[in-house]
Amino acid sequence: MSAIYVDDSAGNDDTGKGTAEAPYQSLAFAIFTHGPEAKLLARKDPSASYEEPTQSALKKAKKGADGLEKKRKRAEELAEREAKEKSDRQKVLEESKKIVLTEDTALPAAVKSKIGSLTPLRSKRVRVSGWVHRSRDQNKIIFVVLRDGTGYLQCVLSGKVAQTYDALTLTLESTVELVGTLQPVPEGKTAPGGHELIVDYWRVLGASPGGEDAFTNRLNEKSDPSILSDLRHLVIRGETASAVLKLRAALLNSFRQSLVSRDLVEVTPPCMVQTQVEGGATLFKFDYYGQPAFLTQSSQLYLETCLPSLGDVFCVQESFRAENSHTRRHLSEYTHLEAELAFITFDDLMDHIEGIICDTVDRLLAEPSTAALIKQLNPNFTAPARPFRRLSYVDAIAWLNEHGIQHEAEDAEGNAIRDDTGNPKMVDHQVGDDIAEAAERRMTDILGTPVFLYGFPAELKAFYMKKIPGTGGDGGPVCTESCDLLMPGVGEIVGGSMRIADMEELLGAYKREGIDPAPYYWFTDQRKYGTCEHGGYGLGVERFLAWLANRFTVRECSLYPRWPGRATP
Repeated sequence: MSAIYVDDSAGNDDTGKGTAEAPYQSLAFAIFTHGPEAKLLARKDPSASYEEPTQSALKKAKKGADGLEKKRKRAEELAEREAKEKSDRQKVLEESKKIVLTEDTALPAAVKSKIGSLTPLRSKRVRVSGWVHRSRDQNKIIFVVLRDGTGYLQCVLSGKVAQTYDALTLTLESTVELVGTLQPVPEGKTAPGGHELIVDYWRVLGASPGGEDAFTNRLNEKSDPSILSDLRHLVIRGETASAVLKLRAALLNSFRQSLVSRDLVEVTPPCMVQTQVEGGATLFKFDYYGQPAFLTQSSQLYLETCLPSLGDVFCVQESFRAENSHTRRHLSEYTHLEAELAFITFDDLMDHIEGIICDTVDRLLAEPSTAALIKQLNPNFTAPARPFRRLSYVDAIAWLNEHGIQHEAEDAEGNAIRDDTGNPKMVDHQVGDDIAEAAERRMTDILGTPVFLYGFPAELKAFYMKKIPGTGGDGGPVCTESCDLLMPGVGEIVGGSMRIADMEELLGAYKREGIDPAPYYWFTDQRKYGTCEHGGYGLGVERFLAWLANRFTVRECSLYPRWPGRATP
């Protein structure tokens, strides 16, 4: 009888052959494979010589072999059971193909309806179509939760309608049409809308794949963020993502109602422009029939031209910023709600912004469907109290220093200065500093309420902003009638200012910023042909929604978000 070799450290029970050149790793496996009478030689490591195992080692190994044998028998029994179940299921499936459903014409005609409109149709026969959101087979009764974008509906399939081939092979995200009687759910039970559909006829309109390509295999809660981004078209089918998008739609509608109620007219400015608003460094440039052009950073300049003809105006438009920023509140393309108002003061402007935001939130909370969405996404949300706190830029610098909130020191070229350990050097804020996003957000979170930060130095703001009269004469900075509205958890969601109304002052601003005034002739003309005191603002819809719905990043608040490196799907 040939010896069977076992090497504790270098052997392998999966690939070993029991030879000296390819030994097993364990005595238990050797006995399990070759029987208790096999001649065994073992060693601890390749540097030792093979020897017969001790009696105690053999005794222990035989117990291990017995365990492996029991495991083998269990696996064999399981395989047999699975094979039988597969065979039985196959027989059931074959039998199910013989069952053909037909709609009973003797029953009352079904009323076609969207799920969200079903409540008045209780006790009636209805026809609904949608996607299979969830499915559960319980004692030969199939419970299907159907989704059509307007809501969710529990559907009950029993008897013949649950025995068809389509019923037994139904997969998530398949599209189906179901017909049946809509009934209130039994007492003590719950279901979306408080009712369920007792199905008497149904059909598959578009089957979704199962197996490896099943929906839950492609996408689940453990999916990597990059996968979620690639499969955004599937992510938005989820309850949370779709709730955010529904709330976004309601939010835009509510904003429009609030603005129109204040006599603002909606306009649609161009997205392809040949002028800049917020600085050339963040412009997306492209060739426009041989001429240089840009994707708009803001529609503000165009809105100003509407004031003499349309009065106060607003737009809901995409804006584009070529900032290589990957923070949770930046997008390369975002929805910009902007407005311009004539014959106002700076205080009027801040009052208007505050009023629009509070009215919009109140409208959302007053509507049961949108209030439910807010409750679903942000259970602890409460409407902001008025009036909003107003904090000057200079006072904010002092507040940050009093609370020990520092920022990274930079050299003249804007590079971070590091200490001896290589970490960024942290310093107190000084008047003239551009308050960093992190410091600004921390301050807002500590204050815990909406805050108007106003009166920024002119060198930190755009060329068109009106200066605060009298500033700069005492050695301090020349400040502007500008404001940012900061919200806890998000930071800045609105930026606004009064605009320069005097033509000569505007021409001086062009010169100071090194801007050629020629392309801006149409903007300058607003000061030439009947100027007036006016101001406006821009609100980031995704940031506002992130605050309202308590989302960690604005990327969750856009249908298909765009950020550096991401332009798909």
